[in-house]
Amino acid sequence: MTTPGQEEKRYDPRDTTLKFVNRPDDLDPLPPEEGDVCLRAEMSCGHAVTPESLTGWCRSLLDQGQYKFKCPAIEADTYEKCDAEWSYQEVRRLAVLTAEEMQHFEENMARLAAAEYCEVKSCPGCNTYVERDDLTDLKFQCTVCVADKKPAFQFCWQCLKPWKGRAPRTDRCDNDGCVNHDLEILKTCKTTSLPEVQGVDSCPSIRACPTCGQRVEHDKTGCKNIICPRCQVEFCFVCLKLTPDCLETSSYFLPCADGVAPRQTSIPVWRRD
Repeated sequence: MTTPGQEEKRYDPRDTTLKFVNRPDDLDPLPPEEGDVCLRAEMSCGHAVTPESLTGWCRSLLDQGQYKFKCPAIEADTYEKCDAEWSYQEVRRLAVLTAEEMQHFEENMARLAAAEYCEVKSCPGCNTYVERDDLTDLKFQCTVCVADKKPAFQFCWQCLKPWKGRAPRTDRCDNDGCVNHDLEILKTCKTTSLPEVQGVDSCPSIRACPTCGQRVEHDKTGCKNIICPRCQVEFCFVCLKLTPDCLETSSYFLPCADGVAPRQTSIPVWRRD
């Protein structure tokens, strides 16, 4: 979609590095307007796009917390989603990203990737950014402080105060005010309904992914399953089982055999080994 005052993006017909095709845009379900002469180019997966539709789709993925760009087009012969992954280099070229758009994409992609693969915070002792490898213990000793021959500084990864209490712990330390805000949200969030799923009219509106602990919400459309934007694992928002396990005794739009899972009282730790 073009914002007011912004010129619509178009391909240069002289660009011999692109493969132009004479068929509808596979990312835009609406028929082209009369007189539309915008060129379509073919992505590596074989589907046709325009710069505007490709930019809009990939931006929407970023807004949903996903930095891997996958084709949403439906295959004509199988009626299944293409789901081919495009490289950022391909997206940048065929979306004809402006300098401002490239900055937006790259900053958000870096932020999302960092959140997926590591946990980084500023040490309250030396103010150096440090990475936590062990996600099963909130007690953290700064390796930079040790390397600089400063007194060993152990602090709580959650509240950033000097560590107090027993260890290891994943919930909190013994400092006043040390609270896992994500866990509090899971405990106190409102309930929601899934209109298209039979019998689901009161389910916690926010869940933690059972694989990686990422906080997620259901958009209340379609089936009861959801794909985690961080670990890309599909699970049932209702019973919290992985989709294949849930489907052994239920189906996409029918109640789960075990009913609605209660509010979560702990957040799963993502074990990426």
